[in-house]
Formats: sequence, structure tokens, C-alpha cells
Amino acid sequence: MSSDIILYTWSTANGIKPSITLEELGLPYKFEPIDIGVNIQNEEWFLKISPNVRIPALVDGSQRVFESGSIMLYLADISPTNTTPIVALVLCRSPISAPDYSIKRFLDETKRLYSVLEFRLKESLYLAGSKYTIADIASYTWVRHGPALLEIDLSEFPALEKWVDEIGKRPAVQQGADVPHVDRTNEQKELFQSARAKIDGMTNSDKH
Repeated sequence: MSSDIILYTWSTANGIKPSITLEELGLPYKFEPIDIGVNIQNEEWFLKISPNVRIPALVDGSQRVFESGSIMLYLADISPTNTTPIVALVLCRSPISAPDYSIKRFLDETKRLYSVLEFRLKESLYLAGSKYTIADIASYTWVRHGPALLEIDLSEFPALEKWVDEIGKRPAVQQGADVPHVDRTNEQKELFQSARAKIDGMTNSDKH
């Protein structure tokens, strides 16, 4: 099956939301890596696709869509099977997007939101009910980074941990999360070390 869909993205939590969604829906697509580390997103040609200077962005023939939530809703809408319910949860921004000056508050808020997810997943198999939806994809891409980057022990949230493990085993999720394939191990390690240093510094200052 031929496709006019071109996904412009990078291997970030928001960047892999559309690629996972595309894989889950079985929609054929092509992708172009946009290395945000070298500011490709600021180039004039990309601004014509995504005027907000951010990834991900998508072109489908003459249609352009940007912002991860909008792209996911668009893909669910055009899917031939249209089996993925469109839910407001997908539009919620992830807690993992705070500036450095509020990193301690951000860590506390992340744990609080994990507790909210835990409460929901204790009574429901997935976030929107009994069926796996784009709400799960949107939240999963962020939640999976928490344990590694912030040293959050997911065993404190058993229902959430089970949800993360089960979604992570889905072939479409594994395939979509590797678009584009980029080894960001060192980059993520440096981000983690920087975040921990700020958190530790703020914790120590609170003691004085």
C-alpha cells in the first residue's frame, strides 16, 4: 500500500507518539529524522511544515499537522478501521516537561501524577477503559522514562508498572519507539545526572 504520510520526528518522548500510533493503526508512512540537537527544526523548509518550530510534524498529501496530540487525533480519525477511541486524555501534556529551576517540584509532581495513574489502573485495564487507546500511547512514552531519568521506583506503583511492561511488549510500540533509530544513551545519562544534581542541590538548601 502506498502512502502520502511523511512523519518528521526525532527520538524523544513526544517524537515517538505518532510513530507508535502509526504502527498500532497499521498505517503506512515514511519518516524523516529531524535532529533537534543540530537545530534542523529551525530551518526554513521545516518552518513551512511546523511553524511552531517543534517536532513532531506530519504531512499527508496537502495536509500538514503538528503537535503530537493533534497528530495522534488526526491519525485515529483517518484510520480505515478507526478502532482507536479519541479521548481527551491524549491532549494532556506530560508532567515530564519542567524547567530546571523547578526540577524538585517537578519530581514531586511526577510522583503525584504516577499515583493518579496508579489509582486509575487499579480499576481499569487501560486509561480510557477496557481498550487500549491513544491515551495510553500518549502517557506511556513519558512514563517509561521516569524510572531511568528520575530514579523513580515503579514497584511503588504496581498497577502502573504492569501497564508499562505490557505496553512495552507490544510489537508496534517497540517498532514505533525506534523511529528514528538513534542511540541517545549518553545524552540521556547526562540529562539524568544534571537533573539529579539540581534536585540534590535544592534538597540540601532546604535543610539550611
